[in-house]
Amino acid sequence: MTLKSRITDDMKAAMRAKDARRLSAIRLLLASIKQREVDERRELSDNDVLAVIDKMVKQRRDSIAQFDAGNRRDLADAERAEIGVLETYLPKRLSDAEIDAAIAAAIAHAGVAGPPAMGKVMAELKTQLAGRADMSAVSAKVKAKLAS
Repeated sequence: MTLKSRITDDMKAAMRAKDARRLSAIRLLLASIKQREVDERRELSDNDVLAVIDKMVKQRRDSIAQFDAGNRRDLADAERAEIGVLETYLPKRLSDAEIDAAIAAAIAHAGVAGPPAMGKVMAELKTQLAGRADMSAVSAKVKAKLAS
């Protein structure tokens, strides 16, 4: 079963259960997936769907920061609820030790050291860690390792 079909099945279950919040979040997700499919004129793979979900979670986190700064707790709570729904489709997050090991392996595989290798290392890590780690934090760790 593909991730997209699992999401569709969950939408149907949320409709039957009359779970409005979950249904709303899933519909937003399916709309984003469909929009990207239309834009790229192809069916998305599971990795592509994970990238869409990851992007949506990141957008929600940015919104939460803005809503908290503006004292809009109600809107921030709604965004947190959507993140909860979206994260059910993401794979298990990696620990810091696992991320560090993946970074070390990617640097070794790249065969070069120093800041110029950043793009090559990040390209490899992006495919390995998609949806399983915060890529901005991974980028900061890679930059620190390559600088030393």
